[in-house]
Amino acid sequence: MNLKGVLEGILFVVGDEGITLNKICEILNINMDDAKNLLKELKATYESEERGIRISYLGDAFKLTTKKEHKEYYEKLVENPDNNLLSSSALEVLAIVAYNQPITRVEIDEMRGVSSTHMIRRLVAKGLLKEAGKSTMPGRPNLYKTTSDFLDYFGLATLNDLPEIDKTEKPNEESDLFTSIYKEEEKVNE
Repeated sequence: MNLKGVLEGILFVVGDEGITLNKICEILNINMDDAKNLLKELKATYESEERGIRISYLGDAFKLTTKKEHKEYYEKLVENPDNNLLSSSALEVLAIVAYNQPITRVEIDEMRGVSSTHMIRRLVAKGLLKEAGKSTMPGRPNLYKTTSDFLDYFGLATLNDLPEIDKTEKPNEESDLFTSIYKEEEKVNE
């Protein structure tokens, strides 16, 4: 098995949270020196001018990050007015954060049923979400909350202006797909 490829996938999956050297050793079942060598090899691959990402050591974790020399292009992406429309996925993430903040990415993923890593990154880059500290959960994941730009975007003075949500409403019970609530009208013979 190509452990360098596996390590690349792991770095992609952990996203902003990154991964420690000890965790890499544990997951790949290798010793510390082998883990360091794998990281060095993969890092050398990313150093090429043809690559847009690099491996960075931030805090106590290794992460995939963009190259600083490409910053002006990333800014254009975020500032482009055509990109200011929010998709239904973005609106869903914003609603979850707005009503449950501060909240971790994992909690958002659990509510949505899909990964929200990319969407959270985009919303942070647009200035609609921001990191609000670290959770006390194991691994101390980032907490996210909405920003004042979020309030401006939706024309809200405060979060108290958000519409009320009935949290006691239960989802519909399973229904018989073959039984209609509508009754067929009987034709009256004249």
